Amino acid sequence: MKRIAIVTCALALAAGTAKAQGLTMQMSNGWAFSFSGNVNAFLVYTDPKCNTSSVSGCSFAGSLVPVGDEEKISRIRTGLLPAFATFEAKGKEGGVDLGIHFGFAPQINNAGGVHDNFGNGTQAGAQIDMRQVYLTAGGTWGQVLAGREIGLYQRNNILNDMTLFGVGSTGGGHAPGGGGTTLGRIGFGYDYPNFVAQMTYSSPSTSPAQISIGLFDPSTIGPYDVVKIPRVESEFTWTGHFGATTAEAPKGADKVMVFVSGEWQHVQTPTGTFSSGSDSKDSYGGAGGVRADFSGLSLVGSGFYGKGIGSVLLFDSGNEVDGAGEFRNSYGFIGQAEFQPAGTQWKFGASYGENDLKQTSDDDATFGTDAAPFVKKNSSIVGSVTYLWTKSLRWVAEYTYSKAQSHDGAEATSNQGALGMMLFF
Repeated sequence: MKRIAIVTCALALAAGTAKAQGLTMQMSNGWAFSFSGNVNAFLVYTDPKCNTSSVSGCSFAGSLVPVGDEEKISRIRTGLLPAFATFEAKGKEGGVDLGIHFGFAPQINNAGGVHDNFGNGTQAGAQIDMRQVYLTAGGTWGQVLAGREIGLYQRNNILNDMTLFGVGSTGGGHAPGGGGTTLGRIGFGYDYPNFVAQMTYSSPSTSPAQISIGLFDPSTIGPYDVVKIPRVESEFTWTGHFGATTAEAPKGADKVMVFVSGEWQHVQTPTGTFSSGSDSKDSYGGAGGVRADFSGLSLVGSGFYGKGIGSVLLFDSGNEVDGAGEFRNSYGFIGQAEFQPAGTQWKFGASYGENDLKQTSDDDATFGTDAAPFVKKNSSIVGSVTYLWTKSLRWVAEYTYSKAQSHDGAEATSNQGALGMMLFF
């Protein structure tokens, strides 16, 4: 059974890029079982600074650059892509292609300052995410996925981010932070789409153009905690192949991919929650981008815009709603280039991205025009050098300069270096 494009999220993209092979066993009943995944570890040093004499001046809501002497820190930790252990079974019954998928995503590190013990409420300090649990049923008509998987809205924004194979921003994290993965460009070019329960249809992956649309377990948005109907998310992708054909690239060695996604969700509050305005709101967002790969050069440009979606994690950033119950607008974008010289195992990359959060009219009235004490922009510049040691093993060196700015003028910056290894199987 052909999988829908990039449906296994970061792991599928990572494994495909590294050309690693997992373990596959053919069963006597005609089904096939496979096991694949990755493990990665990075040494990270973070050095943040505040542009004011008071550290609290840079600790504004929504800042993704934590400051203070304790945040000048060294860590050994998982990068943006967690380790993955994925188990999959596929078979065919009655002319229908069937499959199940389980994806465990553990990290190697505790939260900052937390020791390796069994008394802190986690698995000896480390974190294990049950990110993927889903079934698939498909055929020539397409495929239905039911279960827990990454969302469609802004999915390709994160999957085409080069920091997926590195650390990106906020790799430090003093106690109690830094217990999960790093942020990469989450909040610095896109919002995190989340792994969420869904029922999604995707058109056949054999066509250059593919559309996916699904119903998703709805999310509350601040005080809007009445969710009567599912959220709707959709994605459209088109992939064109060009250039000379090879055994590894029978459709052409060069490729262009265009992707567009969107979401809509209706939420409500109990009647009378706000003295003015509506007790129900519609959150919506659009995103898109282009990726071009040719002659060892890869170029990516992507962006998003949304209302009531937040500026870091979709629907859970804490800044989606103002004091009067109105949704704030947010947007972001990425520009990225990677180059691998012909005949070498070295790859060089650079990218810039930012997320911006707008004030509402109520924010203007409360704090003054463009003077609110919460985040206005999180931005970062990332440079990376990757050595493709073998088809399964890669070595990554990365530098990140991050900046968080508030509407009222506070600014925090961070210089960060990372060095690590990633092994895919």
